[in-house]
Amino acid sequence: MTGVADRSLGPELVRVVGIGDADVLVVGLFSGAEGPELAPSDAFEDVLGDARDGLIEQLRAVGAKGKAEELTRVPAPEGLGVTSVLAVGLGAAEKADAEQVRKSAGVAGRALAGVGTAVTTLSGLDLGAAAEGFYLGAYTFTSFKSGKSAPKPDEQPVRRVEFLVPTPESGEQELFRAQAIAEAVATTRDFVNTPPSHLFPAEFASRAQQLAEAAGLEVEVLDEKSLAAGGYGGILGVGKGSSRGPRLIRITYRGGDKKVALIGKGITFDTGGISIKPAANMEIMTSDMGGAAAVIATTLLAARLSLPITVIATVPMAENMPSSTAQRPGDVLTQYGGITVEVINTDAEGRLILADAIVRAGEDDPDYLIDVATLTGAQMVALGTRTPGVMGTEEFRDRVARISQRIGENAWAMPLPTELRADINSKVADLANVAPHRYGGMLSAGLFLKEFVPENVGWAHLDVAGPAYNTGSPFGYTGKGGTGVPVRTLIAVLDDIAAE
Repeated sequence: MTGVADRSLGPELVRVVGIGDADVLVVGLFSGAEGPELAPSDAFEDVLGDARDGLIEQLRAVGAKGKAEELTRVPAPEGLGVTSVLAVGLGAAEKADAEQVRKSAGVAGRALAGVGTAVTTLSGLDLGAAAEGFYLGAYTFTSFKSGKSAPKPDEQPVRRVEFLVPTPESGEQELFRAQAIAEAVATTRDFVNTPPSHLFPAEFASRAQQLAEAAGLEVEVLDEKSLAAGGYGGILGVGKGSSRGPRLIRITYRGGDKKVALIGKGITFDTGGISIKPAANMEIMTSDMGGAAAVIATTLLAARLSLPITVIATVPMAENMPSSTAQRPGDVLTQYGGITVEVINTDAEGRLILADAIVRAGEDDPDYLIDVATLTGAQMVALGTRTPGVMGTEEFRDRVARISQRIGENAWAMPLPTELRADINSKVADLANVAPHRYGGMLSAGLFLKEFVPENVGWAHLDVAGPAYNTGSPFGYTGKGGTGVPVRTLIAVLDDIAAE
Protein backbone atom coordinates (compact mmCIF):
# COMPACT_ATOMS: atom_id res chain seq x y z
CA MET A 1 0.00 0.00 0.00
CA THR A 2 1.42 3.38 -0.94
CA GLY A 3 0.82 6.58 0.89
CA VAL A 4 -0.76 9.85 -0.15
CA ALA A 5 2.62 11.02 -1.34
CA ASP A 6 5.21 9.00 -3.21
CA ARG A 7 7.33 8.33 -0.16
CA SER A 8 8.19 5.71 2.39
CA LEU A 9 5.68 5.64 5.22
CA GLY A 10 7.97 3.92 7.71
CA PRO A 11 11.18 1.94 8.18
CA GLU A 12 12.05 -1.27 6.41
CA LEU A 13 11.09 -4.21 8.64
CA VAL A 14 13.02 -7.50 8.42
CA ARG A 15 13.58 -10.70 10.42
CA VAL A 16 17.12 -11.69 11.40
CA VAL A 17 18.77 -14.41 13.50
CA GLY A 18 21.75 -12.31 14.62
CA ILE A 19 22.78 -8.74 15.35
CA GLY A 20 24.74 -8.32 12.11
CA ASP A 21 25.57 -4.75 11.03
CA ALA A 22 23.02 -2.88 13.15
CA ASP A 23 23.95 0.44 14.78
CA VAL A 24 21.74 0.18 17.87
CA LEU A 25 20.35 -2.77 19.85
CA VAL A 26 16.89 -2.18 21.36
CA VAL A 27 16.02 -4.36 24.35
CA GLY A 28 13.01 -4.49 26.62
CA LEU A 29 13.13 -4.21 30.40
CA PHE A 30 10.65 -5.57 32.92
CA SER A 31 10.44 -3.75 36.24
CA GLY A 32 11.25 -6.29 38.94
CA ALA A 33 11.37 -6.18 42.72
CA GLU A 34 15.17 -6.38 42.64
CA GLY A 35 15.67 -4.06 39.69
CA PRO A 36 15.15 -4.19 35.92
CA GLU A 37 15.25 -7.50 34.08
CA LEU A 38 15.82 -8.12 30.39
CA ALA A 39 12.66 -9.06 28.52
CA PRO A 40 12.18 -11.72 27.42
CA SER A 41 14.39 -13.24 30.10
CA ASP A 42 15.30 -16.44 28.30
CA ALA A 43 15.32 -15.51 24.62
CA PHE A 44 18.33 -14.73 22.46
CA GLU A 45 20.89 -15.68 25.11
CA ASP A 46 23.11 -16.91 22.32
CA VAL A 47 22.86 -13.51 20.60
CA LEU A 48 23.73 -11.45 23.67
CA GLY A 49 26.35 -13.94 24.84
CA ASP A 50 28.82 -12.83 27.49
CA ALA A 51 27.65 -9.22 27.20
CA ARG A 52 24.30 -10.05 28.80
CA ASP A 53 25.23 -9.76 32.50
CA GLY A 54 27.35 -6.69 31.90
CA LEU A 55 24.52 -4.99 30.06
CA ILE A 56 22.08 -5.53 32.92
CA GLU A 57 24.60 -4.18 35.45
CA GLN A 58 25.27 -1.16 33.25
CA LEU A 59 21.58 -0.34 32.90
CA ARG A 60 21.02 -0.66 36.63
CA ALA A 61 24.02 1.55 37.30
CA VAL A 62 22.56 4.44 35.32
CA GLY A 63 19.20 4.17 37.07
CA ALA A 64 17.04 2.21 34.62
CA LYS A 65 13.90 0.95 36.36
CA GLY A 66 12.00 -0.79 33.58
CA LYS A 67 8.95 1.41 34.06
CA ALA A 68 6.53 1.32 31.13
CA GLU A 69 7.96 3.29 28.18
CA GLU A 70 11.00 4.54 30.12
CA LEU A 71 14.03 4.97 27.83
CA THR A 72 17.65 4.38 28.83
CA ARG A 73 20.52 4.51 26.33
CA VAL A 74 24.02 3.29 27.15
CA PRO A 75 27.21 2.52 25.23
CA ALA A 76 27.17 -1.10 24.08
CA PRO A 77 29.23 -3.61 26.07
CA GLU A 78 32.21 -4.98 24.20
CA GLY A 79 31.39 -7.84 21.85
CA LEU A 80 27.80 -6.95 20.97
CA GLY A 81 28.70 -5.47 17.60
CA VAL A 82 26.61 -2.30 17.98
CA THR A 83 27.55 1.19 19.11
CA SER A 84 24.83 1.59 21.75
CA VAL A 85 21.95 -0.15 23.48
CA LEU A 86 18.55 1.46 23.89
CA ALA A 87 16.51 -0.10 26.69
CA VAL A 88 12.77 0.55 26.79
CA GLY A 89 10.63 -0.20 29.82
CA LEU A 90 7.67 -2.58 29.70
CA GLY A 91 6.52 -2.31 33.29
CA ALA A 92 5.69 -5.38 35.36
CA ALA A 93 6.07 -8.65 33.46
CA GLU A 94 2.53 -9.79 34.26
CA LYS A 95 1.08 -6.60 32.71
CA ALA A 96 3.24 -6.49 29.59
CA ASP A 97 0.61 -7.49 27.02
CA ALA A 98 0.71 -6.95 23.26
CA GLU A 99 -0.46 -3.36 23.56
CA GLN A 100 2.31 -2.53 26.02
CA VAL A 101 4.87 -4.06 23.65
CA ARG A 102 3.37 -1.94 20.87
CA LYS A 103 3.56 1.24 22.96
CA SER A 104 7.11 0.60 24.15
CA ALA A 105 8.28 -0.23 20.64
CA GLY A 106 6.65 3.00 19.45
CA VAL A 107 8.52 5.08 22.02
CA ALA A 108 11.76 3.36 21.02
CA GLY A 109 11.04 3.86 17.32
CA ARG A 110 10.57 7.59 17.83
CA ALA A 111 13.81 7.79 19.86
CA LEU A 112 15.82 6.19 17.03
CA ALA A 113 15.80 9.31 14.85
CA GLY A 114 19.09 9.59 12.98
CA VAL A 115 19.83 5.84 13.26
CA GLY A 116 20.39 3.79 10.12
CA THR A 117 19.66 0.27 11.37
CA ALA A 118 18.35 -0.95 14.71
CA VAL A 119 17.97 -4.55 15.85
CA THR A 120 15.63 -5.57 18.66
CA THR A 121 14.81 -8.41 21.02
CA LEU A 122 11.24 -7.16 21.55
CA SER A 123 10.25 -9.62 18.83
CA GLY A 124 10.76 -12.33 21.43
CA LEU A 125 7.72 -10.98 23.30
CA ASP A 126 5.38 -10.27 20.38
CA LEU A 127 6.78 -9.87 16.88
CA GLY A 128 3.60 -8.40 15.38
CA ALA A 129 3.05 -5.84 18.13
CA ALA A 130 6.71 -4.85 18.11
CA ALA A 131 6.68 -4.37 14.33
CA GLU A 132 3.54 -2.22 14.43
CA GLY A 133 4.97 -0.17 17.27
CA PHE A 134 8.33 0.54 15.65
CA TYR A 135 6.75 1.37 12.30
CA LEU A 136 4.14 3.74 13.70
CA GLY A 137 6.43 5.24 16.31
CA ALA A 138 8.88 6.19 13.58
CA TYR A 139 6.15 7.73 11.39
CA THR A 140 6.67 11.39 10.49
CA PHE A 141 4.91 13.76 8.11
CA THR A 142 7.27 16.37 6.69
CA SER A 143 6.02 16.64 3.09
CA PHE A 144 5.48 20.39 3.36
CA LYS A 145 8.70 21.29 5.16
CA SER A 146 11.48 22.81 3.08
CA GLY A 147 14.72 24.73 3.48
CA LYS A 148 15.76 25.34 7.07
CA SER A 149 12.66 23.62 8.45
CA ALA A 150 13.34 20.36 6.60
CA PRO A 151 14.51 17.51 8.87
CA LYS A 152 18.28 17.25 9.27
CA PRO A 153 20.01 13.87 8.92
CA ASP A 154 20.03 13.29 12.68
CA GLU A 155 16.26 13.99 12.73
CA GLN A 156 15.36 11.50 10.01
CA PRO A 157 13.39 8.43 11.15
CA VAL A 158 15.21 5.12 11.57
CA ARG A 159 15.57 3.53 8.14
CA ARG A 160 15.57 -0.17 9.03
CA VAL A 161 14.46 -2.23 12.02
CA GLU A 162 15.59 -5.86 12.35
CA PHE A 163 13.63 -8.28 14.54
CA LEU A 164 15.52 -11.13 16.12
CA VAL A 165 13.83 -14.50 15.58
CA PRO A 166 14.96 -18.04 16.47
CA THR A 167 15.19 -19.34 12.88
CA PRO A 168 15.11 -17.80 9.39
CA GLU A 169 11.62 -19.26 8.90
CA SER A 170 10.14 -17.83 12.11
CA GLY A 171 7.44 -15.16 11.99
CA GLU A 172 7.19 -14.56 8.23
CA GLN A 173 3.37 -14.27 8.12
CA GLU A 174 3.22 -12.45 11.43
CA LEU A 175 5.57 -9.75 10.18
CA PHE A 176 3.77 -9.50 6.83
CA ARG A 177 0.46 -8.91 8.55
CA ALA A 178 1.89 -6.44 11.07
CA GLN A 179 3.55 -4.39 8.36
CA ALA A 180 0.37 -4.37 6.26
CA ILE A 181 -1.65 -3.09 9.22
CA ALA A 182 0.97 -0.49 10.13
CA GLU A 183 1.11 0.77 6.55
CA ALA A 184 -2.69 1.10 6.49
CA VAL A 185 -2.60 3.15 9.70
CA ALA A 186 0.21 5.30 8.28
CA THR A 187 -1.72 5.79 5.02
CA THR A 188 -4.66 7.05 7.07
CA ARG A 189 -2.34 9.39 8.97
CA ASP A 190 -0.94 10.74 5.71
CA PHE A 191 -4.42 11.51 4.39
CA VAL A 192 -5.43 13.24 7.63
CA ASN A 193 -2.19 15.23 7.86
CA THR A 194 -2.39 16.51 4.28
CA PRO A 195 -3.66 20.12 4.45
CA PRO A 196 -7.07 20.98 2.94
CA SER A 197 -5.39 23.18 0.35
CA HIS A 198 -4.03 19.95 -1.13
CA LEU A 199 -6.78 17.47 -0.21
CA PHE A 200 -10.18 18.75 -1.30
CA PRO A 201 -13.01 16.36 -2.28
CA ALA A 202 -12.08 15.81 -5.92
CA GLU A 203 -8.41 15.31 -5.05
CA PHE A 204 -9.24 13.02 -2.12
CA ALA A 205 -11.43 10.89 -4.36
CA SER A 206 -8.77 10.82 -7.07
CA ARG A 207 -6.05 9.65 -4.70
CA ALA A 208 -8.32 7.02 -3.18
CA GLN A 209 -9.24 5.84 -6.66
CA GLN A 210 -5.58 5.52 -7.63
CA LEU A 211 -4.82 3.42 -4.56
CA ALA A 212 -7.86 1.20 -5.08
CA GLU A 213 -7.27 0.64 -8.77
CA ALA A 214 -3.60 -0.16 -8.11
CA ALA A 215 -4.87 -2.87 -5.73
CA GLY A 216 -7.19 -4.25 -8.40
CA LEU A 217 -10.42 -3.17 -6.71
CA GLU A 218 -13.69 -1.94 -8.22
CA VAL A 219 -14.12 1.84 -8.01
CA GLU A 220 -17.02 4.19 -8.71
CA VAL A 221 -16.80 7.98 -8.26
CA LEU A 222 -19.84 10.27 -8.38
CA ASP A 223 -19.26 13.98 -9.06
CA GLU A 224 -21.71 16.85 -8.54
CA LYS A 225 -23.78 16.04 -11.62
CA SER A 226 -24.03 12.36 -10.76
CA LEU A 227 -24.89 13.18 -7.14
CA ALA A 228 -27.65 15.55 -8.28
CA ALA A 229 -29.03 12.99 -10.70
CA GLY A 230 -29.01 10.35 -7.99
CA GLY A 231 -30.75 12.49 -5.39
CA TYR A 232 -27.92 12.72 -2.83
CA GLY A 233 -29.35 15.78 -1.11
CA GLY A 234 -27.26 15.52 2.06
CA ILE A 235 -23.89 15.48 0.31
CA LEU A 236 -24.95 18.22 -2.12
CA GLY A 237 -26.41 20.38 0.64
CA VAL A 238 -23.20 20.31 2.69
CA GLY A 239 -20.96 20.83 -0.32
CA LYS A 240 -22.91 23.64 -2.02
CA GLY A 241 -21.13 26.40 -0.10
CA SER A 242 -17.73 25.47 -1.52
CA SER A 243 -16.25 26.18 -4.93
CA ARG A 244 -14.73 22.70 -4.71
CA GLY A 245 -17.58 20.28 -5.34
CA PRO A 246 -18.43 17.14 -3.35
CA ARG A 247 -17.81 13.53 -4.31
CA LEU A 248 -18.98 10.04 -3.38
CA ILE A 249 -16.53 7.19 -3.91
CA ARG A 250 -17.35 3.50 -3.65
CA ILE A 251 -14.58 0.90 -3.43
CA THR A 252 -15.39 -2.80 -3.55
CA TYR A 253 -13.24 -5.75 -2.55
CA ARG A 254 -14.88 -9.10 -3.29
CA GLY A 255 -13.42 -11.86 -1.15
CA GLY A 256 -16.38 -13.96 -0.03
CA ASP A 257 -20.12 -14.29 0.54
CA LYS A 258 -20.28 -12.44 3.87
CA LYS A 259 -20.70 -8.73 3.11
CA VAL A 260 -19.61 -5.73 5.21
CA ALA A 261 -20.41 -2.11 4.38
CA LEU A 262 -17.95 0.54 5.59
CA ILE A 263 -18.91 4.23 5.55
CA GLY A 264 -16.55 7.06 6.46
CA LYS A 265 -17.16 10.78 6.95
CA GLY A 266 -15.05 12.72 4.46
CA ILE A 267 -15.37 16.42 5.27
CA THR A 268 -12.05 17.65 3.89
CA PHE A 269 -12.42 20.87 5.86
CA ASP A 270 -15.16 22.04 8.20
CA THR A 271 -15.66 25.73 8.87
CA GLY A 272 -19.11 24.97 10.24
CA GLY A 273 -20.70 26.64 7.22
CA ILE A 274 -23.10 29.49 7.98
CA SER A 275 -23.11 28.27 11.61
CA ILE A 276 -19.42 29.09 11.56
CA LYS A 277 -17.02 27.74 14.15
CA PRO A 278 -14.84 29.94 16.38
CA ALA A 279 -11.56 30.85 14.72
CA ALA A 280 -9.41 29.44 17.53
CA ASN A 281 -8.12 25.98 16.62
CA MET A 282 -10.25 25.75 13.49
CA GLU A 283 -7.19 24.46 11.63
CA ILE A 284 -7.69 21.13 13.42
CA MET A 285 -10.71 20.62 11.16
CA THR A 286 -8.28 19.42 8.50
CA SER A 287 -8.85 16.11 10.33
CA ASP A 288 -12.61 15.98 9.70
CA MET A 289 -12.10 13.37 7.00
CA GLY A 290 -10.39 10.95 9.40
CA GLY A 291 -13.27 8.47 9.20
CA ALA A 292 -13.13 8.41 5.41
CA ALA A 293 -9.37 7.92 5.42
CA ALA A 294 -9.65 5.01 7.85
CA VAL A 295 -12.38 3.31 5.82
CA ILE A 296 -10.47 3.64 2.56
CA ALA A 297 -7.25 2.30 4.08
CA THR A 298 -9.09 -0.57 5.79
CA THR A 299 -10.76 -1.67 2.56
CA LEU A 300 -7.37 -1.74 0.83
CA LEU A 301 -5.95 -3.64 3.79
CA ALA A 302 -8.72 -6.26 3.64
CA ALA A 303 -7.75 -6.90 0.03
CA ARG A 304 -4.04 -7.05 0.83
CA LEU A 305 -4.71 -9.63 3.55
CA SER A 306 -7.07 -11.57 1.23
CA LEU A 307 -9.84 -11.71 3.82
CA PRO A 308 -12.57 -14.20 2.78
CA ILE A 309 -15.36 -11.60 2.92
CA THR A 310 -16.65 -8.81 0.71
CA VAL A 311 -16.03 -5.24 1.84
CA ILE A 312 -17.74 -2.27 0.19
CA ALA A 313 -16.64 1.22 1.19
CA THR A 314 -19.07 4.08 0.56
CA VAL A 315 -17.32 7.36 1.28
CA PRO A 316 -18.98 10.80 0.94
CA MET A 317 -16.64 13.77 0.59
CA ALA A 318 -17.44 17.47 0.86
CA GLU A 319 -16.00 20.76 2.06
CA ASN A 320 -18.25 22.70 4.47
CA MET A 321 -17.81 26.39 3.70
CA PRO A 322 -19.82 29.61 4.25
CA SER A 323 -20.72 31.50 1.08
CA SER A 324 -23.65 32.98 -0.83
CA THR A 325 -24.47 29.49 -2.09
CA ALA A 326 -24.16 27.68 1.27
CA GLN A 327 -27.16 26.00 2.87
CA ARG A 328 -28.79 28.03 5.63
CA PRO A 329 -30.09 27.14 9.09
CA GLY A 330 -33.77 26.45 8.48
CA ASP A 331 -33.29 24.95 5.02
CA VAL A 332 -34.87 21.56 4.30
CA LEU A 333 -33.04 18.99 2.20
CA THR A 334 -34.05 15.59 0.91
CA GLN A 335 -31.62 12.82 1.74
CA TYR A 336 -30.88 9.96 -0.63
CA GLY A 337 -33.82 7.62 -0.21
CA GLY A 338 -36.39 10.36 0.40
CA ILE A 339 -36.23 11.34 4.11
CA THR A 340 -36.42 15.13 4.56
CA VAL A 341 -34.24 16.94 7.09
CA GLU A 342 -34.48 20.44 8.51
CA VAL A 343 -30.97 21.85 8.85
CA ILE A 344 -31.01 23.59 12.23
CA ASN A 345 -27.21 23.87 12.46
CA THR A 346 -24.98 23.71 9.39
CA ASP A 347 -22.08 22.64 11.62
CA ALA A 348 -23.85 19.30 12.17
CA GLU A 349 -22.99 18.41 8.60
CA GLY A 350 -21.27 15.06 8.99
CA ARG A 351 -24.49 13.21 9.77
CA LEU A 352 -26.06 14.65 6.60
CA ILE A 353 -23.45 13.20 4.26
CA LEU A 354 -23.28 9.95 6.23
CA ALA A 355 -27.05 9.50 5.96
CA ASP A 356 -26.86 9.52 2.16
CA ALA A 357 -23.99 7.04 2.22
CA ILE A 358 -25.66 4.72 4.74
CA VAL A 359 -28.82 4.46 2.62
CA ARG A 360 -26.78 3.78 -0.50
CA ALA A 361 -24.70 1.17 1.31
CA GLY A 362 -27.88 -0.50 2.53
CA GLU A 363 -28.89 -1.16 -1.08
CA ASP A 364 -26.01 -3.66 -1.25
CA ASP A 365 -27.77 -5.85 1.38
CA PRO A 366 -24.78 -6.04 3.74
CA ASP A 367 -24.68 -8.41 6.71
CA TYR A 368 -22.94 -5.72 8.77
CA LEU A 369 -22.65 -1.95 8.43
CA ILE A 370 -19.99 0.14 10.17
CA ASP A 371 -19.75 3.91 9.89
CA VAL A 372 -16.79 5.91 11.17
CA ALA A 373 -16.79 9.65 11.75
CA THR A 374 -15.15 12.52 13.56
CA LEU A 375 -18.74 13.42 14.30
CA THR A 376 -19.28 15.34 17.56
CA GLY A 377 -17.44 17.46 20.06
CA ALA A 378 -19.72 15.75 22.56
CA GLN A 379 -17.67 12.56 22.09
CA MET A 380 -14.67 14.30 23.64
CA VAL A 381 -16.77 15.78 26.44
CA ALA A 382 -18.07 12.32 27.31
CA LEU A 383 -15.05 10.10 26.69
CA GLY A 384 -11.97 12.28 26.27
CA THR A 385 -9.61 12.46 23.34
CA ARG A 386 -8.43 8.84 23.20
CA THR A 387 -11.58 6.76 23.65
CA PRO A 388 -13.89 6.26 20.64
CA GLY A 389 -17.60 5.95 21.34
CA VAL A 390 -19.46 3.02 19.76
CA MET A 391 -23.22 3.03 19.22
CA GLY A 392 -25.47 0.78 17.17
CA THR A 393 -27.35 -2.50 17.41
CA GLU A 394 -26.53 -3.79 20.87
CA GLU A 395 -24.96 -7.16 20.08
CA PHE A 396 -22.73 -5.89 17.28
CA ARG A 397 -21.94 -2.65 19.15
CA ASP A 398 -20.68 -4.63 22.14
CA ARG A 399 -18.73 -6.98 19.89
CA VAL A 400 -16.95 -4.07 18.21
CA ALA A 401 -16.18 -2.48 21.58
CA ARG A 402 -14.73 -5.73 22.97
CA ILE A 403 -12.52 -6.21 19.93
CA SER A 404 -11.36 -2.58 20.01
CA GLN A 405 -10.42 -2.86 23.66
CA ARG A 406 -8.56 -6.11 23.02
CA ILE A 407 -6.36 -4.58 20.30
CA GLY A 408 -5.65 -1.35 22.22
CA GLU A 409 -7.83 1.30 20.56
CA ASN A 410 -10.24 1.07 23.50
CA ALA A 411 -13.61 1.99 22.01
CA TRP A 412 -16.40 2.17 24.57
CA ALA A 413 -20.01 1.07 24.06
CA MET A 414 -22.57 3.88 24.42
CA PRO A 415 -26.39 3.74 24.47
CA LEU A 416 -28.97 5.23 22.13
CA PRO A 417 -31.63 6.26 24.68
CA THR A 418 -35.16 6.18 23.32
CA GLU A 419 -36.14 9.30 25.27
CA LEU A 420 -33.72 11.38 23.17
CA ARG A 421 -35.26 10.32 19.86
CA ALA A 422 -38.15 12.82 19.99
CA ASP A 423 -35.66 15.68 20.29
CA ILE A 424 -34.64 15.34 16.63
CA ASN A 425 -38.20 15.65 15.30
CA SER A 426 -38.79 18.67 13.08
CA LYS A 427 -41.90 20.85 12.79
CA VAL A 428 -41.48 21.14 9.01
CA ALA A 429 -39.60 17.99 7.92
CA ASP A 430 -39.18 14.35 8.88
CA LEU A 431 -36.13 15.04 11.04
CA ALA A 432 -34.00 17.88 12.40
CA ASN A 433 -30.26 17.48 12.16
CA VAL A 434 -29.69 18.48 15.82
CA ALA A 435 -31.57 18.42 19.11
CA PRO A 436 -32.60 21.74 20.72
CA HIS A 437 -30.19 21.19 23.63
CA ARG A 438 -26.62 20.03 24.25
CA TYR A 439 -27.37 17.00 26.41
CA GLY A 440 -26.17 13.69 25.00
CA GLY A 441 -25.01 15.24 21.74
CA MET A 442 -23.02 12.17 20.69
CA LEU A 443 -26.05 9.97 21.34
CA SER A 444 -28.46 12.25 19.46
CA ALA A 445 -26.17 12.09 16.44
CA GLY A 446 -26.21 8.31 16.67
CA LEU A 447 -30.01 8.32 16.87
CA PHE A 448 -30.14 10.50 13.75
CA LEU A 449 -27.99 8.01 11.83
CA LYS A 450 -30.07 5.09 13.09
CA GLU A 451 -33.03 6.43 11.09
CA PHE A 452 -31.15 5.60 7.88
CA VAL A 453 -29.75 2.16 8.78
CA PRO A 454 -31.55 -0.81 7.17
CA GLU A 455 -33.42 -3.15 9.48
CA ASN A 456 -31.93 -6.53 10.40
CA VAL A 457 -28.35 -5.37 9.81
CA GLY A 458 -25.66 -5.48 12.47
CA TRP A 459 -24.68 -1.81 12.78
CA ALA A 460 -21.91 0.01 14.60
CA HIS A 461 -21.29 3.76 14.58
CA LEU A 462 -17.84 4.86 15.76
CA ASP A 463 -17.43 8.48 16.81
CA VAL A 464 -13.68 9.22 16.73
CA ALA A 465 -13.78 13.02 16.94
CA GLY A 466 -10.97 13.10 19.52
CA PRO A 467 -9.09 9.83 18.89
CA ALA A 468 -8.53 10.44 15.16
CA TYR A 469 -6.25 13.45 15.74
CA ASN A 470 -3.69 14.05 18.47
CA THR A 471 -3.27 17.72 19.34
CA GLY A 472 -1.03 16.98 22.32
CA SER A 473 2.41 15.48 22.81
CA PRO A 474 3.38 12.14 21.24
CA PHE A 475 2.61 9.03 23.28
CA GLY A 476 3.32 5.36 22.70
CA TYR A 477 3.29 4.72 18.96
CA THR A 478 1.18 7.84 18.30
CA GLY A 479 2.73 11.13 17.20
CA LYS A 480 1.14 14.54 16.80
CA GLY A 481 -1.54 14.91 14.14
CA GLY A 482 -3.42 12.08 12.49
CA THR A 483 -3.46 8.88 14.55
CA GLY A 484 -4.93 6.33 12.13
CA VAL A 485 -7.66 5.38 14.63
CA PRO A 486 -9.73 3.22 14.14
CA VAL A 487 -8.03 1.22 11.35
CA ARG A 488 -6.80 -1.49 13.72
CA THR A 489 -10.27 -1.85 15.23
CA LEU A 490 -11.88 -2.12 11.80
CA ILE A 491 -9.51 -4.78 10.48
CA ALA A 492 -9.83 -6.78 13.71
CA VAL A 493 -13.62 -6.68 13.39
CA LEU A 494 -13.40 -7.77 9.75
CA ASP A 495 -11.13 -10.64 10.84
CA ASP A 496 -13.70 -11.64 13.45
CA ILE A 497 -16.54 -11.57 10.91
CA ALA A 498 -14.45 -13.61 8.46
CA ALA A 499 -13.91 -16.23 11.17
CA GLU A 500 -17.66 -16.76 11.72
